Amino acid sequence: MTVRAPSVHNTQPWRWRILPDRIDLYADSHRHLKATDPLARAMVVSCGAALHHMEIAFAVLGWGVQIMRFPDATDRDLLASVRFVPRPIADTDIQLAAAILLRRSDRRRFPAGELPAGSIRAIAAAGCRLGAAARQMPERFLHQLGGPMREAADRHAIDPEYCAELAAWSGCHGAASGVPARNTPAARSADELPVRAFAGPELPEFTSAPDAAQWLVVCTPNDDRSSQLRAGEATSAMLLQAARLGLASSVQSEPLGMLDLRDQIRQSALHRCAYPHIMIRVGAMPSGASPLQFTPRRCVEEVIQVA
Repeated sequence: MTVRAPSVHNTQPWRWRILPDRIDLYADSHRHLKATDPLARAMVVSCGAALHHMEIAFAVLGWGVQIMRFPDATDRDLLASVRFVPRPIADTDIQLAAAILLRRSDRRRFPAGELPAGSIRAIAAAGCRLGAAARQMPERFLHQLGGPMREAADRHAIDPEYCAELAAWSGCHGAASGVPARNTPAARSADELPVRAFAGPELPEFTSAPDAAQWLVVCTPNDDRSSQLRAGEATSAMLLQAARLGLASSVQSEPLGMLDLRDQIRQSALHRCAYPHIMIRVGAMPSGASPLQFTPRRCVEEVIQVA
């Protein structure tokens, strides 16, 4: 289940090392997207999501976790050491473990309609329990995200290094990582809130009406690597809670890789009270919509080392 965690461009930038008394989580710096994520924030957030997925995977087996984050100041890639203690299995553990298998990154437009009462609050609360906050963006304030998102897309469109990196990691067919063509829709029109435009899109939209997604900004009071890891854990918890509630979701981080645009979002959407790490869009996709296929995952032998 840990290999099913979401990650930037589905790079799966993590490695696990199993020792007699613990499991260590490392960032796989060879999978750092230098043009997309120059400061490696999104890489650490992705690893945080994998860390939370691992916690859920062991909880359903009857094990609780004791996590020491950044246990060795001399090893920048060592993000966490995890030890295990027996604990009873709760119904929530089973539901969240099932949600790992149900969750997909659905980048299609979400049709209009009321979400179940309290669902956004429940999703935000799941992130808060992991040490982050989630700011819901009402429709009248979505321009606070839309402006930086459009500017990021415009800059990236004329950045040859970014375009080459995006082409290498998206529009994929049969690869074990990267974003498959079958899972990405075409780019949005200029008057819509943009999402990242991946290469070779092949996924049909369910609706041509304006996207009715609810947007949440995942943020923390501080901006260190520990906060980035926590934000990833919170993002995982929120995405799994959405799947548990039968809702579709995807993440967006394009403008957050640019210092000035990230600061714009921090100033306008978060009133400089917190630092944004990732944005989550949530919606209700009708049962008649075509089901999404799994995005590919690396084989377990590539990401796990037994000491």
